[in-house]
Order: sequence, then C-alpha cells, then structure tokens
Amino acid sequence: MEFFDNHKKLFTTALVLFVGLTIIVAIKPAINNQENNAPLPNSEPLTKMEMAGKKVYISQGCVACHTQQVRGVEMDKVWGNRPGIAADYAGIERTDFWRNTATLMGTERTGPDLTNIGKRQPSLAWNLLHLYQPRAVVKESIMPVYPWLFEVVDSVLDDEVEVVIPEKYRKNSVEKIIASQEVLELVAYLQSLEQTPLIDESLAPEFLYKKEIEPEFMDKKIGSLDGKALYVNNCQSCHQANGEGLKGAFPSLKGSSIVIGDDLELVVSIIMLGYDARPEFAVMNAVGKDNGLTPEEVTAIINHEKTSWGNDAKTITTEEVKKIIDFIELTSND
Repeated sequence: MEFFDNHKKLFTTALVLFVGLTIIVAIKPAINNQENNAPLPNSEPLTKMEMAGKKVYISQGCVACHTQQVRGVEMDKVWGNRPGIAADYAGIERTDFWRNTATLMGTERTGPDLTNIGKRQPSLAWNLLHLYQPRAVVKESIMPVYPWLFEVVDSVLDDEVEVVIPEKYRKNSVEKIIASQEVLELVAYLQSLEQTPLIDESLAPEFLYKKEIEPEFMDKKIGSLDGKALYVNNCQSCHQANGEGLKGAFPSLKGSSIVIGDDLELVVSIIMLGYDARPEFAVMNAVGKDNGLTPEEVTAIINHEKTSWGNDAKTITTEEVKKIIDFIELTSND
C-alpha cells in the first residue's frame, strides 16, 4: 500500500496517465487529421476584409443561432449541394494565438445554416436590409436587429453605402441609413461562404435517408419543373411570397409591366445578369448566373411569375429562353 501512501508516486502516475491518454486520444488523431486532409484545390482563403467580417460574426454571437455544416442527411440538402467533408474545413486557421474559433460549425439552428449563403443570397442590398431589420425581408423572422452596425445621416457621401429601407421601417422619409465598415465586413464574410465545388462531382458523398416520392406526385412532375419552388428558392426573399416585393426596397412583380410584357429578352437578362434600379430600388444581383440556373429553370420561374398573383400573361418556352441565354453568354465572353 506504499504506492497509495506516497503522494509523489500517486500524483506522478496520475499525471503520466493523463498526459499519455491525452496524446493517444486527442493529439495523435488531430495530427493524423491534419496530415490526411487538405483544402480542396480550387478553394480560396478569406481576404483581409472577409477575415475582419468573420471576427464581427463571432463578436455579434451569430454562431449561437446559425450553423455552418451540411450534414449527410436529406433534410440538410436545402443548405448545400452536397454534405460537408473534412476538406471544407482543412484550410481554416485559428483566429489568433489566444482564440481557436477556427471553424464555426455551430450546434444549433435557430436560424438557417450559412454554409452556402454566399451563393443562396449574394445580394449586398438584401443582406444589409436583413441585418438592419430582418422582418422587412422575412416576416416571420425571430432574428434580432443590429442597428448599432448602421449610422443615421442627413446625406450620403460618394464613398458611403446607403441601405435601402422600406418606408414601413423608417422613422421619417428624410433620414438616410448608411452601412458602417463593420457591417460591410460582416456581409463580405457572409458572401464568401460558398461550398467549394469538387473536381469530380460524381465523388460527392450522397445524402442519407432520402424521402421517397409518391407515384402520384412523380406523375405531376415528370417532364416539368416546379416554377413555384424555384421562385421560392431564388426570388422570394426579395420579391416576397405574394409577389408584391417591398415598397422602397424591392419592386413588385404583381402587375409588373416587365413581367407581363412581351419583352422576354429584358426579363431573361434581368434574371441572368441582375438589374440596377437605383435610386428607387436596391440593386438586384445576377441571380441566374450566381445560382447557375438552367434555361429550363429560368423558363419555369418566368412562367410562374407570369401566371401568379393575378398576372395572366402568355407563357413562354424553354427554346425561347435558351436562345437568349446563349446570346447573353456569347456576348459576355467577348
């Protein structure tokens, strides 16, 4: 029993066991992971501004409500094109010597996952408005507002970014809201969050627990795309579910002369290349190009807009849209 009576031997043995187990259980696996994983070849490191935005993201506690991990289950498919893999996080370094907070994978989704938010919502105007007043773009949102990241001014200077705010959320029609450097950095970080494409997409891991599509549902969808679902995923965040947009921020598609008109080239070019309607509305990003929409998907979206919310316009064909998209791609490459 001398061993248990000698405190030096007892605590030395306990220390050796603790250090040994730490090396075996924690340190060696971590080193092994570092050696066997590397960033994807076409991944890009964060810029200085995006890194500053990551620090703002951390300081504002965004990780408490948002994750950055697409799990390998079918229900996560809405957040990314594929499940997350180790290589997605391999190039992320410590914030600094004292703080790790390298990966912000999170543990709770009070809000949506942000793994691919830079692709899902690349609009600067939308992101700024969402941070200033989330309910302006998502009526049911429970996200807090961040007014301290913005400034109220009498006039906007050339190097300042004005935030387009719907009249409902303005205290008066004279005030101007501009974005601080902090919030611009935060949005830059959010816009940088995109899943890096794999060199061979066929090697992407599959989602598990896929939902079986009922036969009667399949009969309705074979040979056609769901324009409403595509609208929800690509357009609804700005133009709203009722197609009425947000007054003073995003234009209405309900009764829009552009939507129900005969100038299909204009409609397709707006979807593919974006549109600058300042100062009346915010700048629209190139949704079609950014989200990689196919001619079939663009056609489905346009037909949904032409026949919804009381709109009663003539529908168009994929062949018409494809010709315009081919021309846009040809001229943009010249």
